Amino acid sequence: MKHMQPKVGFVSLGCPKALVDSEQIITQLRAEGYAISATYDDADLVVINTCGFIESAIDESLETIGDALGQNGKVIVTGCLGAKGDIVKNTYPNVLAVTGPHALQEVMDAVHAHLPPAHDPYTSLIPPQGIKLTPRHYAYLKISEGCNHRCSFCIIPALRGDLVSRPVNDVLQDAHHLVAAGVKELLVISQDTSAYGVDTKYKTTFWNGRPVKTRFQELVSMLSEFDTWVRLHYVYPYPHVDEVIPLMAQGKLLPYLDIPFQHASPSILKAMKRPASSENVLERLARWRDICPEIAIRSTFIVGFPGETEREFDELLEFLEAAQLDRVGCFKYSPVAGARSNALPDPVDEDTKQERLDLFMQVQEHISRGKLQQKIGQQLTVLVDEVNDQEILARSRYDAPEVDGLVIIEEDIGVKPGDWLRVKVTGSTEHDLYAEVVKSV
Repeated sequence: MKHMQPKVGFVSLGCPKALVDSEQIITQLRAEGYAISATYDDADLVVINTCGFIESAIDESLETIGDALGQNGKVIVTGCLGAKGDIVKNTYPNVLAVTGPHALQEVMDAVHAHLPPAHDPYTSLIPPQGIKLTPRHYAYLKISEGCNHRCSFCIIPALRGDLVSRPVNDVLQDAHHLVAAGVKELLVISQDTSAYGVDTKYKTTFWNGRPVKTRFQELVSMLSEFDTWVRLHYVYPYPHVDEVIPLMAQGKLLPYLDIPFQHASPSILKAMKRPASSENVLERLARWRDICPEIAIRSTFIVGFPGETEREFDELLEFLEAAQLDRVGCFKYSPVAGARSNALPDPVDEDTKQERLDLFMQVQEHISRGKLQQKIGQQLTVLVDEVNDQEILARSRYDAPEVDGLVIIEEDIGVKPGDWLRVKVTGSTEHDLYAEVVKSV
């Protein structure tokens, strides 16, 4: 009689970098013969990968742990919340184990201790690309852990440590496996993508017999040779980023950069300890657009940072108007336990934060609406994300999954997620485009 596989329930919370950690853990679980359960009730134990960056994320993580304990009773906690002292153990002393982020071996040790594997040579086999939690047609490619910056509002270095770049040959091999498995879009992620390789002094390794430096420019150049979309996230606007813009103009790399500017006022950037200035940023954006006019820039900002006056908020709005960014997210400042910004004077009250957030988004929505209206009549190649009874939801090369807009096609033509379409834009809103199919690609 076939031996029953031990089953592990898994919940992944937080950012794409945490999602990659979850994929690595699940891949190892499957490699060792564990089944992954879709429910708490059917699992022998549950692993929860938590987020601990802001208060709302901590609350969500603690609530999820409580739900899992209530419905299953056997819970292992990993992730950023696990690195924040004894919060988990003090709240739920009966969890089986607690680890920090990027702790594959510690999680597996805890699983082994409480649910030993039942080896089966058939179920222990996994595909070369590992187990992915994203749809089959796109995947996150994490190139490093940690960060060397010490932004005053951020505790990532305390949770994940200083920058540690993955060997470039390992990254390229992962990309090769993903593309071979049918992935059509690689989303390059880290805490600071453009700093890749600094910690290794740009060490040279070999991949497919070719010498490659562990450096941002070389990695991006190599990835641009893969037959897939390559999208860059979490890029600081260092001068050497200029070197990859020609690849975008040549169509080898998606004309898209995700750059977390966070603010534009010099005094607030100084208080945040951010390595940028709005004047330099505007000059760099102008140069990039000269080289690649269709480049799309996404960014995130914080309003209501301690000490932010009306004048400094106005500076942010002026920057927004001048920069004409394509995709923008904005958050109200939220104190994070352990962040140095908590000690800064002149906190902004919650009502003012909300007013500034609303005004900020009104300005950006006006910018976004105008930019998207300019695309009406254009033809775009899009990647299908979802198909339902009423419409096809797809994305152009200017839009990342989950965070950016959609191309909505109100037709039924028998396509599936991962298919390419050529469409003509017929309408727009402040966030999304509407289009009709020209042909399948």
